[in-house]
Amino acid sequence: MIQTIKLSKLRLSPINVRRLPEEKLQIPQMAADIEARGVLQNLLVTPAKKPRGTFEVFDGGRRLRALQRLADAGTIKADDYDVPVMVLQADEATLSETSTATNFQQLKMTPAEECRAFQHFIGTSGDKDAVAKRFGVTRRFVEGRLRLASLAEPIFEALSAGEITLDVAKAYASTESQEKQLLVWNNYQNSYVNADTIRRVIANETLKANDPIAILVGETRYVAAGGKIDGDLFTDGNDRWVNPEIAHRLAGEVMEAEAKRVGEETGLAWIRPIASNYAHNAAHGLYRAILRQPDLTEEQIQRLAEIEERRSELETEMQDESVSDDDFKLLDQEDDRLIHEAEAIENRAPVLPDELKAHVGAFLLLTPQGEMVLDTQYYSEQQIIIEQPGDGDDEDGDDAERSSGGFRVGGPKTPEPTYRPEAVAPGGKPLSSRLYDELAMQRRDILAACILAHPALALDYALFVMVDARTKTASRYSYNSTKYGSTIRASGPQDPNVGDIPTSRARDYLAEAYEGLDAGWTEHEDEVDRFEGFRALDDDSKANWLAYIVAISLEAKPGISNEQIPLHNRLASILEVDVASWWRPTSENFFDRVNKGSILSLLDEVGGPALSGRHASLKKTEISASCQKLFAGDTIVEPEVKEAALAWVPNAMRFLDGQPVGDITEAVEGDTGEEDGQAITANDDSAELDPPLSEDGVDTPEAEDVALARAAA
Repeated sequence: MIQTIKLSKLRLSPINVRRLPEEKLQIPQMAADIEARGVLQNLLVTPAKKPRGTFEVFDGGRRLRALQRLADAGTIKADDYDVPVMVLQADEATLSETSTATNFQQLKMTPAEECRAFQHFIGTSGDKDAVAKRFGVTRRFVEGRLRLASLAEPIFEALSAGEITLDVAKAYASTESQEKQLLVWNNYQNSYVNADTIRRVIANETLKANDPIAILVGETRYVAAGGKIDGDLFTDGNDRWVNPEIAHRLAGEVMEAEAKRVGEETGLAWIRPIASNYAHNAAHGLYRAILRQPDLTEEQIQRLAEIEERRSELETEMQDESVSDDDFKLLDQEDDRLIHEAEAIENRAPVLPDELKAHVGAFLLLTPQGEMVLDTQYYSEQQIIIEQPGDGDDEDGDDAERSSGGFRVGGPKTPEPTYRPEAVAPGGKPLSSRLYDELAMQRRDILAACILAHPALALDYALFVMVDARTKTASRYSYNSTKYGSTIRASGPQDPNVGDIPTSRARDYLAEAYEGLDAGWTEHEDEVDRFEGFRALDDDSKANWLAYIVAISLEAKPGISNEQIPLHNRLASILEVDVASWWRPTSENFFDRVNKGSILSLLDEVGGPALSGRHASLKKTEISASCQKLFAGDTIVEPEVKEAALAWVPNAMRFLDGQPVGDITEAVEGDTGEEDGQAITANDDSAELDPPLSEDGVDTPEAEDVALARAAA
């Protein structure tokens, strides 16, 4: 029998099954609902032993806490408020079982039911804030449910039937256009896709509100031109501009106007606006103008001489042992300042001569922050050769136009760059320098792992590197680790600065091998004791240490150039290294790093047109995930396709024994090199000087730096 009891007479029973903290039980929402409609369902109580006349609530704890919250806020009075209850008397076990059963029988509304409920109340009152307050939720929550209620009918029915998750439904609702929702739904409803995939597909036909073009144009101008915006109620800062063509047109107008203004201000031959932060692709077919540094002024020459003289004095003063630490620090700081000042003078910025302005142009770029900036690099449609006094007559005949400003315009273009096979992705596009560096290091790790089991070979290699570096033949190069592919003199290899690289079987194997070494001798603090401890090891332990030290000395590649090390290739040939058994391409270490066209070319190479055709309509991320499984042997395909996939590795991971090795110049989108544009050649007298020689007439290490710099240029 239902009866009422004053709120002040009720307290929570210790056997109530609801034990979560108040914020987890959504008590504020429950309190708001009770304030609006009262207690709609009675509580289950049992008489308390003490004090007499009070009751313990063993089912309805959330409602009791919500009522007590309202009483604490002064909304209701605990002594006057009647609470509907049903009084039950039984032993503690029976009451606890009843509490559990009633909670099990409660069925929470589904998201679809919430959508229809909110839609009904909004249709009645039209006040979203009032509905939010009544149900104890936020206005944004109500708006989100209303957006879901406006989903295209097949999608909403799938949500109601539990055929799609709430996250997938929210992804479809990221656009208000039911046409776009249905277009994606019809393509993906019969295949498993996650919410992120749905969002990406819908976003491909829109423009993010934080896109540089959108920032440049501005929402006010875009809307005034007829553009529409999809507000994403489920992800902050992810609103979409439905009419990207309007935004692109407006951005073009803004950038064209700015380009005209900058052109008039600078006097350059042309200013071309591009909605990108890089000018590499736009520079295709153009010549990059490499400007010369201005000559040193007499004042700069004099200042450099003064700096050199003062630094000599400082060096003498710092060698005086009587100088205090504080004075030494001041002298050292002065020396640093002089070094920076000299570097600033010697690295003075090139200057564009006024007479060249009529022959060169620049690109107006758009930064990720939506700001327009003028590129610092200049380009020309014809080759410009800076002439020095004493240059010969014009040998280009009618193909060149002589200018009176000390340069020539015209001449044949330099040949297109060529790329070594290991630096090119399937389909012919060169790999990015960073990806090549990563693959080079992983290829090196495989060789290192294989050499561990061959300490005799490691010893031969180590002895050769150490001895050959001191022979008369090698003395003209000094010691150069890139020549031998090893830093056998105890220092670690100079890996390219690419950050963390993906884990691999070879790298894990190297770590396990280190753990298995006899390292007891390393526990001594004194180096002599450590040396004696090492000497006491047996020959096998020493050989294992030798193999390990040789293995971790291997360089990934020679210096800054993208080429292989012939000695590494020969070692791999002797060891019969099977790269495919050590390394498989994954999304992280390869497929996400090359473009879609390269992956499709690879699929065509491995499985023919049928395999590449099945992937052609997929998005890049989906192809990458599929390829990771295929090339790991986890996909059911024809035996010959599986065999080819399991054997494939990119050329950058192969050891090309016996093949010629040359420098590779590669640059792709996102790198700092030139991809399509051609660099201008300047007849600089200094470029014709031979590298510096040491006193005995052989090349110094600086000579190699010059050679490497030339290769990089």
